[in-house]
Amino acid sequence: MKLALLSLLTITAALGQNLTWRQTLDARLRMYGHRNWVVIADSAYPLQSNPGIETIYSNEGQVETIRHVLVSLNALPHLRPIIYLDKELPVVSEEDAVGISAYRQLISGLFEKHLPDQKPVPVYHESLLRQLDEAAKTYNVLIIKTNMALPYTSVFFELRAGYWGDDAERRLREMIH
Repeated sequence: MKLALLSLLTITAALGQNLTWRQTLDARLRMYGHRNWVVIADSAYPLQSNPGIETIYSNEGQVETIRHVLVSLNALPHLRPIIYLDKELPVVSEEDAVGISAYRQLISGLFEKHLPDQKPVPVYHESLLRQLDEAAKTYNVLIIKTNMALPYTSVFFELRAGYWGDDAERRLREMIH
């Protein structure tokens, strides 16, 4: 009897931990702060082995996943994202990746709507992977994989303090030195 009850409690607890990607994102964003990262990745993005990197799967398309992340970040006053895109993305040809032009237009529109004062920073893909691995040695990184099947379409959000800007930090550092 005790064993059956213990098994039932274990199964119930395990099922209770089965959160949707949106619930997981919302929970992490409440805890995340300066120097954490969130990545919306295409389907071929590697499963990184660093323990500081958590990978979950979105059952929605990449554009909808990006939209949700942008809306979520805009609703949180303690966070401000810096957006990085693969430097390779603008030069991927439609001939080699059908649909890439439409994707570039869609995400450009999303960024203009949700973060009109910010332009994504282009960085080589390999460099971004190294940055994530380095950041994950000390800080948490959440990767949300999607079913996107176009190359160099991952979107990287480096989180900063929403209530403290880069200019304020620079002025503070100058006063200290």
